[in-house]
Amino acid sequence: MAELYVKPGNKERGWNDPPQFSYGLQTQAGGPKRTPLTKRVAAPQDGAPRVPASETSPGPSPVGPPPPSSTPSRPPVGSCPASTVDPVDFPVTDCETLLEDVLKPLEQALDDCRGHTKKQVCDDISRRLALLREQWAGGKLSSPVKKRMALLVRELLSHQWDAADDIHRSLMVDHVTEVSQWMVGVKRLIAEKRSLSSEEAANEEKTAATAEKQTVPEQDP
Repeated sequence: MAELYVKPGNKERGWNDPPQFSYGLQTQAGGPKRTPLTKRVAAPQDGAPRVPASETSPGPSPVGPPPPSSTPSRPPVGSCPASTVDPVDFPVTDCETLLEDVLKPLEQALDDCRGHTKKQVCDDISRRLALLREQWAGGKLSSPVKKRMALLVRELLSHQWDAADDIHRSLMVDHVTEVSQWMVGVKRLIAEKRSLSSEEAANEEKTAATAEKQTVPEQDP
């Protein structure tokens, strides 16, 4: 049988040269036969269905096309084809906090405290504010620190002492390496300004009470 798959040899070939197979003879012979897939398998005696081995071979299961729908399918929210979305260039605006918008109100608050606070305390606050100016101008402060300082100044001008003190505390917790050299002076300034405001309010109430007493006429006995 093997002679049908071998071409006539060359007499000049050596005894250990591989044989030359003939492709035409192999096609004529029909090659190895395959088991037809349409052959039925007899049902087993125990009643359990038996699947042919050719159908249980691993492989991707065929997936048919989805059934036609009368309404067009809508894409999920947040997902669009890349080809249908054009990039839009939005202008990027960064509201930069200005140095003078923060330093001027603090320096004005310090000037208000002079004459009511000890000179040594005012000088220490002034020195801390100078460090704040130097670090801000030298680019050593991050944007979150600048924005929180702007909020602190706004609360200070509105006499919201507790809110200003909370912002000071958050800066000391989150950005201690940036604010540790000058935040002590800001905290002391908040306390002195709060004390001064309370004193002024008390004086105003006293003055108003005195004026009211003077305007009330005394009744004759």
